[in-house]
Amino acid sequence: MATYKSFEDLEIWQLARELSADIYEIIENSQLKNNFRLANQIDGSSGSIMDNIAEGFERNGNKEFIQFLYISKASCAETRSQLYRILDRNFISKEKFEVLKIKQQI
Repeated sequence: MATYKSFEDLEIWQLARELSADIYEIIENSQLKNNFRLANQIDGSSGSIMDNIAEGFERNGNKEFIQFLYISKASCAETRSQLYRILDRNFISKEKFEVLKIKQQI
């Protein structure tokens, strides 16, 4: 099994970072940027995925890292729920929704 020296080496963190960037791009390039509350919520929850992976990794203990992974998983669910909201409000297409839904199921 590989030994990771930093959280940036973790594929799961890299994927979470990519999802966060995708969400930000949607906010900036759609009318979602005018829905401040929803934009802030999905930006925060998608960023929380990667942040909790990083924080847990830096705790240097498997038990704490696992706990932070559970928190990150919960942020994935929150982001997925908010993706439904931005789909239902026509901020993204069904195709884009499906791509992001798959991406956030890390």
